[in-house]
Amino acid sequence: MSESIQVTKRSGKQEKLNLDKIHRVVSWAAEGLEEVSVSQVELKAHLQFYDGISTTEIHETLIKAAADLISEQAIDYQYLAARLAIFNLRKKAYGNFIPPNLYDHVASLVSQGKYDAQLLNDYSEEEFARMDTMIDHSRDLSLSYAAVKQLEGKYLLQDRVTKVHYESPQFAYILIAASLFANYSKEQRMTFIASFYDAISTFKISLPTPIMAGLRSPTRQFSSCVLIEADDSLDSINAAASSIVKYVSQRAGIGINAGSIRALGSPIRNGEAFHTGCIPFYKYFQTAVKSCSQGGVRGGAATLFYPLWHLEVESLLVLKNNRGVEDNRVRHLDYGVQFNRLMYQRLINGGNITLFSPHDVPDLYQAFFADQELFEKLYLEAEQNPNVTKKTVKAIELFSLFASERANTGRIYLQNVDHCNSHSAFDAKSAPIRQSNLCMEITLPTKPLQHVFDDSGEISLCTLSAFNLGEINNLKELEALADLVVRALDALLDYQGYPLPAAEKSTRSRRPLGVGVINFAYYLAKNNVKYSDGSANNLTHKTFEAIQYYLLKASNQLAKERGSCAKFAETNYARGILPIDTYKTDLDDICDEPLHLDWEELRSNILKYGLRNSTLTSQMPAETSSQISNATNGIEPPRGFVSTKASKDGILKQVVPSYQQLKDKYELLWDFPNNKGYLQLVAIMQKFIDQSISANTSYDPEKFADGKVPMKLLLEDLLVAYKLGIKTLYYHNTRDGAGKDVTTEEGCAGGACSI
Repeated sequence: MSESIQVTKRSGKQEKLNLDKIHRVVSWAAEGLEEVSVSQVELKAHLQFYDGISTTEIHETLIKAAADLISEQAIDYQYLAARLAIFNLRKKAYGNFIPPNLYDHVASLVSQGKYDAQLLNDYSEEEFARMDTMIDHSRDLSLSYAAVKQLEGKYLLQDRVTKVHYESPQFAYILIAASLFANYSKEQRMTFIASFYDAISTFKISLPTPIMAGLRSPTRQFSSCVLIEADDSLDSINAAASSIVKYVSQRAGIGINAGSIRALGSPIRNGEAFHTGCIPFYKYFQTAVKSCSQGGVRGGAATLFYPLWHLEVESLLVLKNNRGVEDNRVRHLDYGVQFNRLMYQRLINGGNITLFSPHDVPDLYQAFFADQELFEKLYLEAEQNPNVTKKTVKAIELFSLFASERANTGRIYLQNVDHCNSHSAFDAKSAPIRQSNLCMEITLPTKPLQHVFDDSGEISLCTLSAFNLGEINNLKELEALADLVVRALDALLDYQGYPLPAAEKSTRSRRPLGVGVINFAYYLAKNNVKYSDGSANNLTHKTFEAIQYYLLKASNQLAKERGSCAKFAETNYARGILPIDTYKTDLDDICDEPLHLDWEELRSNILKYGLRNSTLTSQMPAETSSQISNATNGIEPPRGFVSTKASKDGILKQVVPSYQQLKDKYELLWDFPNNKGYLQLVAIMQKFIDQSISANTSYDPEKFADGKVPMKLLLEDLLVAYKLGIKTLYYHNTRDGAGKDVTTEEGCAGGACSI
């Protein structure tokens, strides 16, 4: 039958199906791999061939046939499928498996408007020839199938209308490096390009979506996270909505602080009218967020923040709930509810929480972030003031409503604003933290805009990256990697464009970075420690101490060379206060690991030379970049040894690193007895991280007698997180009763802050 099948070539010409040619390609892809069957892939694919099938379809059928065979028993099919996919990608991009000369490739794509013309202005043909010698195209062949498909679908340069691809991974990596180090001297930059290319193409350093997808192209906005604050005025609300549209269109995830908007029924113009409340304005923000699909890379997404004591909180907490009607729901935003010490005290003591409209108590709203002692004083006064509109709710009822909605939707998040300000890179009096971002790991100062081009307001941007702990064999290796990543990301802040003055002014003066980790679960497994039993506590302490220390050291060195950031004086670092000085000391009861590095010398150098960057660390979800690096997600435990992610290309399967050697060492999420061990590790990380952590809570209803997670346990976990100094909580995961765990592209709300 196969002899009668005609194949349509890329040129349109038809010829007989050549099974020998197919066999040679599949055999090449299988070379050196164990437990794969070339004949099984060929047979599985051959069943789907038809007369007139195109060569491209044949190749894609082979790829899918191999990908479908990926399992715990046959993990190497992920590499066989990947090699076939790389072969196909290069044929589509270059018409040939062998990539072209780098300079010719860049010149061609610059002429087509696909690459940034600045590349040819910055580098000579001779320098491109030197870069060409740095490239190791064979690294494409070590990628997993999920990695290739994520690169092909999201990150490699392409025309998203015609589906034409223009590059393969190694060209992307070398040109990212070239774009970042162009402003160094000619000899310095070639050294940095070589080192950075090696670090990112071997996945020691992981890069965020906006950098991977945009850097080297004419697009010049690479910040993953954008924090926008709205004041309680129409002009400010309109300015916030316009700013949201600007940044959603350029691949950024959005955090919106709308906590100061007055409540329903509040007076307007001295009682001339009454306010329609928060919900219509939240709907307005939702429309702005969903107005752009971010160039086809991902859908717009945002988390909106408000305080637990807002007068409308009982209506706001149910905005994602499936019950109710569209008029009283805003389901396509996520929400960050803001707590502080007084709220928890009222819960513990069995007391009440009094709700206010922020408009009626403006000093109280400001003190909520900047000064906890003042907040408590003003809160008690407002409770006693008969002239202030208020409502009283039992604390247990309000916390239970929050916990219930968090459990039901999975995406009602928590921000402890006092921890965000007391254990902060910033002086809370001069630069308070009033919100987080889409994925709950960024804590930067913001100020509301009064109009869209208002540069007296402050839109905060953060640029992300991560160390791949799975590729780190000695913590001393982090020193050189930290220097590379700080130099690269800091250079990006000057290289990129800024659609709005408030964002440019803030970013150039604060220069915030957020470096985290991926592959933490693999790191624990290969070190023979676990999440849940405390055995990983001391290793985690040593590791995150080294990460923060070396990043601060790198930023301090860059400050010596190029000057500290303009608003360094508004940081706690400027006063010699480091994260090791402000963490919650309750943590010492669960981890007695001493400090191992010379923090006093570092403190002295920071006081003397400053820091180039006001923040250095945050821990992001790292959904897609973990797949590209063939790593476990961020700091999260795997849900199974083979993870599955639903994408537009279908289900992508990926096996945990070193599965055959370490399968008995991994601890899977649903094997945890509870959240306590995980929360302890998050708190240990938070001791050193100067921003925040995308940390999740997870529950398996089948572990409880009636198949229902007790409210008492949900509240206990919130109290444990607060007691240990955790700043934010991200997803609430509930195990699917069917036993299926498929992460969709909605993970990290569409991947906007994933790296």
